[in-house]
Amino acid sequence: MNRQPEILAPAGSMESLTAAVRCGADAVYLGAGAFNARRSADNFSGDALRKAVSLAHLHGTAVHLTLNTLVSDREIPDCISLIEEACDAGVDAFIVQDLAVARLLREIAPEVELHASTQMAAMNAAGFRELEDLGFDRAVLPRELSLKEIREIRKQTTLTLECFVHGALCMCVSGQCYLSSMLGGRSGNRGLCAQPCRLPFGAPGGTGSDLSLKDLDLIESLPDLLDAGVTSFKIEGRMKRPEYVAAAVTACRNAVNGTPDPALTRDLQAVFSRSGFTDGYLTGKLGRQMFGTRQKEDVTAAAPVLKSLSARYAQETSPNVVDLTFSAHLGAPAELTAKDKKRQICAISKTPDPVQAAQRAPAVKEKVFTQISKTGGTVFTPGTVDLTLDEGLFLPASALNALRRDALDNLADQIVALGRKPVIPDRATLPGALPEHPVTRDPDLFVRFPAPGPQTGEEPFPDALLHALNSTKVILPLRKSDLKRAQCREHGIPFGVELPRALYGDGSPVERELERAKAQGASFVFAGTIDGVTLARRTGLPVLGGSTLNAFNSLSLEEWEKLGVSGITVSPELTLREIRALRGTVPRGIFAYGRFPLMLTRNCPIRNGTDCRTCQGTRSLTDRKGISFPVVCNNGGSELLNSRPLWLADRLPLLSELDFLLLSFTTENLEEILTVLAAYRTGGSPLGEFTRGRYDKGVQ
Repeated sequence: MNRQPEILAPAGSMESLTAAVRCGADAVYLGAGAFNARRSADNFSGDALRKAVSLAHLHGTAVHLTLNTLVSDREIPDCISLIEEACDAGVDAFIVQDLAVARLLREIAPEVELHASTQMAAMNAAGFRELEDLGFDRAVLPRELSLKEIREIRKQTTLTLECFVHGALCMCVSGQCYLSSMLGGRSGNRGLCAQPCRLPFGAPGGTGSDLSLKDLDLIESLPDLLDAGVTSFKIEGRMKRPEYVAAAVTACRNAVNGTPDPALTRDLQAVFSRSGFTDGYLTGKLGRQMFGTRQKEDVTAAAPVLKSLSARYAQETSPNVVDLTFSAHLGAPAELTAKDKKRQICAISKTPDPVQAAQRAPAVKEKVFTQISKTGGTVFTPGTVDLTLDEGLFLPASALNALRRDALDNLADQIVALGRKPVIPDRATLPGALPEHPVTRDPDLFVRFPAPGPQTGEEPFPDALLHALNSTKVILPLRKSDLKRAQCREHGIPFGVELPRALYGDGSPVERELERAKAQGASFVFAGTIDGVTLARRTGLPVLGGSTLNAFNSLSLEEWEKLGVSGITVSPELTLREIRALRGTVPRGIFAYGRFPLMLTRNCPIRNGTDCRTCQGTRSLTDRKGISFPVVCNNGGSELLNSRPLWLADRLPLLSELDFLLLSFTTENLEEILTVLAAYRTGGSPLGEFTRGRYDKGVQ
């Protein structure tokens, strides 16, 4: 296993890329086109992408392309074209969220490394082993992990592990945030997050900005991370200034080399921070000290240090040592050979005309040596310089300069060409190759009930609700649902258990709970993350996938089916028209009723103002408009729910082609639950304020 640490820098523009490579980044990550999680960055396409990759490779820097958004069926051909363009440009790796994109890359670009984005939301060793089985070479760790949890993952996978060590820290688990898309149609899973979490959301007794975390700083912990098995240290910031990139890369390089620079850390905070930094989840110090917002003094602090930081990348570096061999003989063209011994390639350049005898001032060997060795301003440094020339030759400086430029340009072209990767485009699977989905015209109802709060016990189903649940399938919590399971068995109601999405650490307790639920009569498992799907599959029970698996296209549906999912709730960011057009055989449904979970967090926003010991499991945040958003906690994770329930019972004819509808109850009382159940059988108007989600308009 490679233990050599890699400094991985963001490149949201050519200037940021230049700053990264000149300050010693081992690799950069950048976006191209529309399929990356920072679509608002400058990004690179066409000639710009080729120039960016060339610049990086000439500095010995690898290029990772962010292809880490969800892709629709109609976008698959454009995604394939981008893959082909990127391979021709020479990118070294693709960072991926969508299982469909991972499949395309395995099919058409098998020689390029495949990296699992943190957007894939793998949280424990089971999920990382699944990624390894899927053909990934590397995975980006969630920001929410402790050092102990990272060590546990390292023990159980051979994947290269990459970890964010500096930059912005999202409140939500990556890939599990729908706040921006549901509130304004700008999807984080599609690269256009509007960051509404940075606006005021207040918990009782909190700071008033209880979804906004400080920026992350783990630079002092790089030795600990390396010891834990992390070998790639990733800097967040494709939307930030090149001066920040320069400072962050240099600070990380100093830390890796054992020469930390406290002054540089202060400069980093001046360039960009939100009330300072946090080491957050790595040390397990959750709570109020992690929260912060961008203040006026944070902005004004940047100006004094920007100029000094820009000087760090103002001059070209010369990382490539080349041996130069020059020969000139009367009556023959002069010849220069430039050899890159590291890559074992060389370039030969000759003068267009034979060398003539000097009429006066013949060439002096020392001056020829000086002209041939002038590599300043290029990415080359002369190693050995060998000269062989006859006496009395006419060798003008212009001819020697042209000879040197031609040889080095040719060598640079060869270095760039080494990075190009072959593609096999005719192997790509298109959605149209999948069979049309069979139409059932009579969707099943899955009815989900929440877990009791941490300080509350389980209550049995009332008789009226048991009667209403006939002809449905019930989803119960993994824990604290023994009474309800017994009632379901007694009344012949099929039930399954739901795995919590927060599945950090050892999965053994979860597996034991699943086996216990199976013995009690559970007939399926409901899972919303790749970790959950993996653990659920081991029980041998059918697995129903949740909407937070982000199945956004026909190919991803098929990939989840291969992973053992026997039915899947498709992405809530698709329109109903797009959902009906999805192809393939796996049964599919939608989140049809309830307060959709907008965020999954590990640092509970309510905990920012309230002692957990007094929490009954459901509290709420209030936004700047006075709108309340419930927060529920389960298994060490918290979910921020939408302020209004989604309602589609008055549109049942539009849902008839689906295989199932998921009704999710969270804060409803018995009367409301009974009314909802009746409405989704025969149709009915909303009970009060409601939302259609994104099923009408979709997302950007």
